[in-house]
Amino acid sequence: MAEKDAITKKYMEDASRFADAFNFILYNGEERIKPEQLHELDTTEIALPFMADSTSGAVQKHRDVLKMMTAMSDGETAYLILGIENQSEIDYTMPVRVMLYDALQLNSQTEAMKKKHRNEKDVKQTKSEWLSGWNKTDILIPVITLVIYFGEKDWDAPKSLHEMMRIEHKDISKNVQDYRIRLIAPNEISDEEFDKFHTGLREVLKYIKYCKDKEKLLKVTTEDKAFHNVDIETAMTINVVTNSKLDISQGKGSMNMCKAIQDIRMDGIIEGKMIGREEGREEGREEGRRENKYQTATTLIKMGLLSYENISVATGLTVEEIENLALSL
Repeated sequence: MAEKDAITKKYMEDASRFADAFNFILYNGEERIKPEQLHELDTTEIALPFMADSTSGAVQKHRDVLKMMTAMSDGETAYLILGIENQSEIDYTMPVRVMLYDALQLNSQTEAMKKKHRNEKDVKQTKSEWLSGWNKTDILIPVITLVIYFGEKDWDAPKSLHEMMRIEHKDISKNVQDYRIRLIAPNEISDEEFDKFHTGLREVLKYIKYCKDKEKLLKVTTEDKAFHNVDIETAMTINVVTNSKLDISQGKGSMNMCKAIQDIRMDGIIEGKMIGREEGREEGREEGRRENKYQTATTLIKMGLLSYENISVATGLTVEEIENLALSL
């Protein structure tokens, strides 16, 4: 889990892929959001709600990736805050999580504006404005959160707050606020829709969709020319999130994923499914698993995201083996 979370977070921090995901979900693949319009924001959200006993308890949440988008609209600068939550596993509480992230971000904006007014002493002197610390003309920056699921199963979790509730009366239901999540899930994307992506995110999601069907995967990666020249970060992400046994150590900037699949010497294991030219004996399988651990460790060492101790936990290799591997790179 830590391994998958680390590599998907790093992968989606790239402005081009970040923009690609939002263009898919908001503009049907039209490249309206440009990478150069995106600026990094602090992913930590903090709120101080008052508890029943009048004491306050800090609530702190960390988003995966958060960026500010600036664009010109009617001759004026328009702002939008975009956040991405990467999921390697299904979360059945996702609507509540997303609602909390968005609410905390909006709360941060109101608190920042109040602080600005206090420092500049520019709050208008109407009673309501003085009490709230907020001028009538002040505005919030809209926040949109997108959930990207990097798993091969169907997303069977709720996509809205109402789906998490059991409200039997229409009069009550229409008065209970709903909150829907925006979701990208590989199994919900058709082959035609994959072409609405314009970065390596397309190949990551498409590979995930078919990684459990070895015949379909080989057919897709053979016929789809995009898989014949995949950038190395995309290949590494595919390898980790699908637990594939692909040799990407020889990749120099890009690689042919189809050839990587066909060149697996023994059993290519993808979550218990096998891809390879021949069935190995049990000792061959064990050797293949160990080689896969070394390949994964090599990938994580090169990325520099995890300590040797964490890489040891993720791969099952000893810290000494990982240190020796690092020295040989």
